[in-house]
Amino acid sequence: METTIDRAGRIVIPKPMRDQAGLTPGTPLEITFDDGKIEIEAVPLPVRLVQMGRFLVAVPDGDVPALTSEDVERIRQDIYIEREKRILGQ
Repeated sequence: METTIDRAGRIVIPKPMRDQAGLTPGTPLEITFDDGKIEIEAVPLPVRLVQMGRFLVAVPDGDVPALTSEDVERIRQDIYIEREKRILGQ
């Protein structure tokens, strides 16, 4: 997809990309420039590790919105696609 930069230096991320990335208004973003590329990533959620039985579980440090079934399905599909790419060597 193509977009432009306005006079104030703002870039509009097209809605389909925002939806696919799970970006919502107010999402903190990390912007880096490396080797001629500008990369935009959501800032990782701060978590702490908590022992729960035999497992070490990442627990968010603060309130986070609950995942919807659509969120879970999107994440599941993303993981499936990434695994397929690795298996096929892409």
